[in-house]
Amino acid sequence: MALAIGCSSFKAVHRVEALQWSSPRAAVISEFHLPMRSYEVKNRTNVDEIKSLRLITAIKTPYLPDGRFDLEAYDTLVNLQIERGVEGIIVGGTTGEGQLMSWDEHIMLIAHTVNCFGGHVKVIGNTGSNSTREAVHATEQGFAVGMHAALHINPYYGKTSTEGMISHFDSVLQMGPSIIYNVPSRTGQDIPPHVIYGMAKSPNFAGVKECVGNHRVEQYVSNGVIVWSGNDDECHDSRWEYGATGVISVTSNLVPGLMRELMFGGKNQSLNSKLLPLMKWLFLEPNPIGLNTALAQLSVVRPVFRLPYVPLPFEKRLEFVNIVKELGRENFVGEKDVQVLNDDDFIVLGRY
Repeated sequence: MALAIGCSSFKAVHRVEALQWSSPRAAVISEFHLPMRSYEVKNRTNVDEIKSLRLITAIKTPYLPDGRFDLEAYDTLVNLQIERGVEGIIVGGTTGEGQLMSWDEHIMLIAHTVNCFGGHVKVIGNTGSNSTREAVHATEQGFAVGMHAALHINPYYGKTSTEGMISHFDSVLQMGPSIIYNVPSRTGQDIPPHVIYGMAKSPNFAGVKECVGNHRVEQYVSNGVIVWSGNDDECHDSRWEYGATGVISVTSNLVPGLMRELMFGGKNQSLNSKLLPLMKWLFLEPNPIGLNTALAQLSVVRPVFRLPYVPLPFEKRLEFVNIVKELGRENFVGEKDVQVLNDDDFIVLGRY
């Protein structure tokens, strides 16, 4: 009876309020993104906080044997990054295999990361896409669940004109702090410097992750643009000789403490030289194949791959064991001894 009364009362009130209803102001504001209607949510992170980050890890996404996310292993890996001085993480980037996720999985993982670790590390969601519509929608959702910044790539495969590229970035930059990612080897199209200079006028532009090389890093730095190296094997020189702010790193998944020392400890060619064999090994095949193999060998994640990625062959896994011994097991994440693993230890999934 009480429930019925409550419902009746609600209906009566609703009828009265309906007569007084008027269109909310948000509905008539051009380019107003409804999930971002709160001023506080839109401005939770000042773009300068993102600009100051020195070491950002492009975090690996671990899997269970059925292909679902292994959140326990993921949380362990993120905690290891935080404990060893990483300041930010990219969620669902190329390294994290965002390209193999549904958007539901993608946003869920961003939300999970924010809820568990957002007070200790900056969470940068890869919400970029070659579809402007998808990029806008995913970025709205990412900021709505609390990510601190977005990572945006230029439209790949179905490439666009320079003018189209500018319009694409304009559409997503208005929603919150953003890093633009230039990796022509994957997209098939370079982002020209004049496009970056134009985007740098946006108050939400944090900087650019640049993979073209140190000549481009130097060019941007001399023009006041924040830039992170996207190439681990060049990041020491990028930071200490060409003025890069830091690195967005794959290698830091494995040796976050050493990568922090490389970015914070001043010029250190000796340490850089010691790390180069590991960095080169990681990119023998397209990323994240090497990283996925290495983390499995370290028993930090299960040896589960989502196709089209497959583990490195036995002889390359043996090389990794020797690299770990050379650098010192204590410098790598995890606690168990490094293993070679047999081919049949790996699970490779085409459907999940």
